[in-house]
Amino acid sequence: MAVLDIRVLGDPILRDRTEPLPHVTEDLRSLVADMFETMYAAEGIGLAAPQVGRKERVFVMDVDENPLTMINPEIIEREGTERAEEGCLSIPEIFGDVDRATRIVVRATDLDGNQLEVELTELAARCVQHELDHLDGKLFIDYMSLIKRKFTARKWEKEATNYPGFIRKLEPGKTHSRRSRSRGAAAESSAPPFEPEL
Repeated sequence: MAVLDIRVLGDPILRDRTEPLPHVTEDLRSLVADMFETMYAAEGIGLAAPQVGRKERVFVMDVDENPLTMINPEIIEREGTERAEEGCLSIPEIFGDVDRATRIVVRATDLDGNQLEVELTELAARCVQHELDHLDGKLFIDYMSLIKRKFTARKWEKEATNYPGFIRKLEPGKTHSRRSRSRGAAAESSAPPFEPEL
């Protein structure tokens, strides 16, 4: 497994739609393993293929110590709406409120090539919706008002100088435990100072 570079806002791949996968391959399994390693190293709870420079329609997530891989995902049911603050591993230090469904049912393929349907609520449901947006070339900042987007763009101009070539490099071996990361993620719904990045 390897810790991959994360593409940040400004890299065109973050605005591209991903391509459905006809079947599960060893290359895909290797990519998924690397994506989990990268997500944990970045202390995130979700990571989509475009964030590591790939166009496969796949994302990984781990909320409350429940790691999931979703290949060719689609939401088939939505219910309720809740506004909460989100961050993104591809837009470090930028946060914003986004309305998301509070309960979803998502259909996807797993790494064994089997179809699965999963019902998710609250933070896990939010994570899936955020990562599915990545697969369609959409970012959480797109949900902001025009005024907030302009403010965020100015803030990002300064922050982006830390990422030459729109690349965020992580330190291998700095992976944090799932347990400590999950505690931080679970706290998001009660709005503490720490906000997990998706």
